[in-house]
Amino acid sequence: MTTRRDFLKAGTATLATGVVFCSCGLLQSAHGQQPARQKLPVMVGGKRIKSIDVHAHCHFHEAGALLGAEADSVMQVPVNGADEAFIAIDKRLAVMDAQAVDMEVLSINPFWYNRDRDLAAAIVKIQNEKLAELCASKPDRFAAFASLTLQAPDLAVRELEIAVKQQGLKGAAIGGVVDGVEFSDPKFHPVWAKAEELGVPLFIHPAAIPELKKRLSGNGWLTNTIGNPLETTIALSHLIFEGTFDRFPGLKVIAAHGGGYLPSYADRSDHPCLVGPKGCNPDITLKKAPTEYLKQIYFDSLIFTPEAIRHLVAQVGAGQVVLGSDYPYPWQLHPVDHIFASTSLSDDQKADIIGRTAAKLFNFEM
Repeated sequence: MTTRRDFLKAGTATLATGVVFCSCGLLQSAHGQQPARQKLPVMVGGKRIKSIDVHAHCHFHEAGALLGAEADSVMQVPVNGADEAFIAIDKRLAVMDAQAVDMEVLSINPFWYNRDRDLAAAIVKIQNEKLAELCASKPDRFAAFASLTLQAPDLAVRELEIAVKQQGLKGAAIGGVVDGVEFSDPKFHPVWAKAEELGVPLFIHPAAIPELKKRLSGNGWLTNTIGNPLETTIALSHLIFEGTFDRFPGLKVIAAHGGGYLPSYADRSDHPCLVGPKGCNPDITLKKAPTEYLKQIYFDSLIFTPEAIRHLVAQVGAGQVVLGSDYPYPWQLHPVDHIFASTSLSDDQKADIIGRTAAKLFNFEM
């Protein structure tokens, strides 16, 4: 058996694939004995399963060039793995092989929501064209979420339709909020209606909460550690409580980082309007209990441990969880391993999380 410690000792070979480990050492066996390193092809119960990572990132220099002098500060943030976001195909494929990942569904975190309409549209156009080109070059290994000029919903609707119908992209990646406007705002309804019509998922990936920047300053990179999961929690809660999921019952949403904090404390959402009715809108009558909406949201598995997976599955069901790594950022360098290490899961549930559920969502062949 190859343990994580053995893998780290490999050193040079690991670096050659572009894998970067945090210098803090927290990725080394923080939770005891590590599971056997999974390899391609991934087998569950003796059956081949295509592993599909729905949470993997990239950038394109051509889009950044439109930002001029700001490009480096926006697209090459000082975090481990940032350089690997600019994909060198052979290197990325080698990493995917080492991670036991058959396919990545690529996305680009929005950095254009605060740009004017024309500049943002130009950035999105280049990104969607480059994503389509990359996926067409290796259709068995890459798929992608489109970028959208979400601050201009009329434009976003057209971009989504072109991306899906003409460019072969599989949905869209969106942030957690657009210039302080929540996704439950009626201005975004046409976008959600188009996604529902096309039958494609929207991948919610947070960017940060500017209002909390001061409180989240200091050690621990709290803007990301706490801020990102919190932003997703807020976004999903608004979509639930404002009735957006009732308005668009066929809308498919995938929430990054296991949906933030919402699944961990979801049952509290069933009680606030009983305790504090003045804090709730009497004109909004939800069709079901708030916790029930979690069973129609998909959540990635980027929550690190078998125990976290056990709890998430207990809350939302194994059929709502899909594989996620956040690559090239080294949050979870071996995303398949902790699914196999989850003794609470049956083989069928493991197979669903590793790839079968995503294959259905994106209409991939297994």
